Amino acid sequence: QVQLVESGGGLVQPGGSLRLSCAASGSISMIYGMAWYRQAPGNQRELVAGITSGGNGNYADSVKGRFTISGDAAKNTVYLQMNSLKPEDTAVYYCNADIIATYTDRRRYWGQGTQVTVSS
Repeated sequence: QVQLVESGGGLVQPGGSLRLSCAASGSISMIYGMAWYRQAPGNQRELVAGITSGGNGNYADSVKGRFTISGDAAKNTVYLQMNSLKPEDTAVYYCNADIIATYTDRRRYWGQGTQVTVSS
């Protein structure tokens, strides 16, 4: 069994910052990459940022220059530093991981989501 546990969401004013964390646990053999997605009410879930096991990151155009994704391989944890937050960043943020677990095939796992609200 693999679990992804997110933390760090909350309410912040426009222009503020938040740092999200996602820790993967369980019988993990290999993590190929981790990513953050978000879903606002009425919208489809979209990729925000991703990072490979080699440390290469990619970002949605809407967050480039404001968000930074990083990882700690020893802790099986990925972070999303969000700066200069805007009201349109308000969404539920989901962690996603591409993992091979013991006795299972490679597949993607999802966290439960954490709410980020940007409002004055």
